[in-house]
Amino acid sequence: MEKMPKVAVVILNWNGIRYLQQFLSSVLASSWPNLDIIVGDNGSTDGSVEYLKKNFPTVTILQNDKNYGFTGGYNRVLENVKADYFVLLNSDVEVPVGWIEPVIAQMESDELIAASAPKIKAFAAKDHFEHAGAAGGFIDVYGYPFCRGRMFYEIEADREQYDQSGEVFWASGAAMFVKARYWHEAGGFDDRFFAHMEEIDLCWRLKNMGYKVMYCAQSEVYHVGGGTLNTENPFKTYLNFRNNLLLLKNNLSVWRAILVIFIRFWMDLLAIFRFLNEGKRRDAWAISRAHQNFLMQLFKGGGPKVRYKRSNLHALKGMYRRSVVLDFFIKKKRTFNALSPADFY
Repeated sequence: MEKMPKVAVVILNWNGIRYLQQFLSSVLASSWPNLDIIVGDNGSTDGSVEYLKKNFPTVTILQNDKNYGFTGGYNRVLENVKADYFVLLNSDVEVPVGWIEPVIAQMESDELIAASAPKIKAFAAKDHFEHAGAAGGFIDVYGYPFCRGRMFYEIEADREQYDQSGEVFWASGAAMFVKARYWHEAGGFDDRFFAHMEEIDLCWRLKNMGYKVMYCAQSEVYHVGGGTLNTENPFKTYLNFRNNLLLLKNNLSVWRAILVIFIRFWMDLLAIFRFLNEGKRRDAWAISRAHQNFLMQLFKGGGPKVRYKRSNLHALKGMYRRSVVLDFFIKKKRTFNALSPADFY
């Protein structure tokens, strides 16, 4: 690389002082020379900002006046960041010294690459993948996301089975590299998502615009996960189901969206019955509320406005032609490698 791109690692923080104390030092030790470390604070009340000013004077702090969620928080912070590359990094991620170089080298190699993510492994079990991203994200025709190394609740050990970098459907927001010009061109995150699946929506939008989304196996980071909302939180259930429907509406053609969302409503009804059967009434109600909210804003405007190139070669790359729900729960295909490569676009 003749020119050394400017990279800005941007950590969005909301009452996460314990993670800043634990992991920020590893980010500051990164070996990329042309680097800014920025913490965007989402109206924290736990002393995070005061701690940063006292202990990390070289870190730039950009403060929002309140908690705008993952989407609104990043959208507002990144308006004030100047760099060639943005790296959206969760506060609960530990990084090795040379984690940036392989991803930037990959992205610099192709003008069409808009976003990429490293291999994401579990901080508590570093020989295993981590739920939020693992070895690259994919999606099935009904909008269910999954990863190499993580299918629903089944998480694999890393035995180098996914050490081949390449094009995927989505890059995890836990450690997402994105070219700044494409972030702005795509309009950033959809504010309506608040949190969860916003990175899938952004990646799908970028793919619809003609760009590529990648996985870089030569870089890996270690994610705690569940730092803000744990997996048992009904609000997380609400966001996941509501945002999944928004994801489909935003990125599919109108008639395709109508068909897929109709099918999804029935599939989600089965999820409600499953939660009720397990005694998780609050999660069942969360799905119902997700449907209600989606229907209420179905014909409202909102969300980034972009020009789509739906006939491009990359729009469906990484989409699974079948139902991953059926394959996982009925056919017992519990790992990514159990799925046939011929069933992917």
